[in-house]
Amino acid sequence: MNEQVNSYSRIPRRALLALPALAGASPMHARAQAARPTALATTGMIADLVRGVGGTAITTETLIGEGVDPHLFRPTRNDIARILRADALFYNGHRLEGRMHEVLDRAAAQGKPSLAVAEAIPRSRLRQHDDYPDAADPHVWMDPMLWAEALPAIAATLGRLPRLPSLDAGVASTRAQLHRLDAYARDVLAPIPAERRVLVTAHDAFAYFGLRYQFQVESIQGLSTEAEASLARIEAMVRLIVERRIPAIFTESSVPDRAVRALIQGVAARGHQVRLGGTLFSDSMGRPGTYRGTYEGMMDHNITTIARALGGSAPERGMNGRL
Repeated sequence: MNEQVNSYSRIPRRALLALPALAGASPMHARAQAARPTALATTGMIADLVRGVGGTAITTETLIGEGVDPHLFRPTRNDIARILRADALFYNGHRLEGRMHEVLDRAAAQGKPSLAVAEAIPRSRLRQHDDYPDAADPHVWMDPMLWAEALPAIAATLGRLPRLPSLDAGVASTRAQLHRLDAYARDVLAPIPAERRVLVTAHDAFAYFGLRYQFQVESIQGLSTEAEASLARIEAMVRLIVERRIPAIFTESSVPDRAVRALIQGVAARGHQVRLGGTLFSDSMGRPGTYRGTYEGMMDHNITTIARALGGSAPERGMNGRL
């Protein structure tokens, strides 16, 4: 997937400029798009939050695509041009975009409206971690209500753009959507027995989810996916799964599954069968244009998949019947 992203830099500039015409955009539509300010978000989760607040008054774009790990993402020259060209910039912060900090700092130095969304939430509300002594756990979107705390800062940042209408309605509707998602999670996860409330994933992206919904979260890798899982960690995870008789573990869409597969084999060698409960979205959402390609769809998928694998009461097609 990273190879696909990096290949964009090899597309001739004239071809990039021609893309709107090839997509069938009318001249009137193109003028309307150009008249609106452009907000660029590094991840889809941030883009959906910005889009909910700004609505049709802005054009919201996403930099890092489906299935691409933001911890490892390296921007191409075209990506850097998009960052510098955007009217407003929104990124996660707390080192999620680990290889982009120089570019993001350069863009912020231009004076354009910019916001590190996770860093807008009080540090006292965030999880500290030994892996990141100078930052907090960046995976804040895994708790919908914690994610909602960034809404006022997003509105204030967008409010620096000229001629925008009031954003109060966008803030209120987005907050209501996040409340509804949280209520669904509480409802369908509640029946899971205490002994099964262990969430085993590829990397440490679900701690906020666990804190919100009372799960013990265990991961093979740390906060960042840059370091390979150690044999000692895999062995410790095997012992945990066997001792707790955990029924299911999960892969992630933006992380290779080889370590999880090794875990399943190691558990089987100890005489316990653990099944693959499904693939969760962690650091990226699903395919653009699909339900899973939205923040609500991503979280609905995760909540429903976890509930059904571990003994909850989620309907097969999720909160909105769209999975």
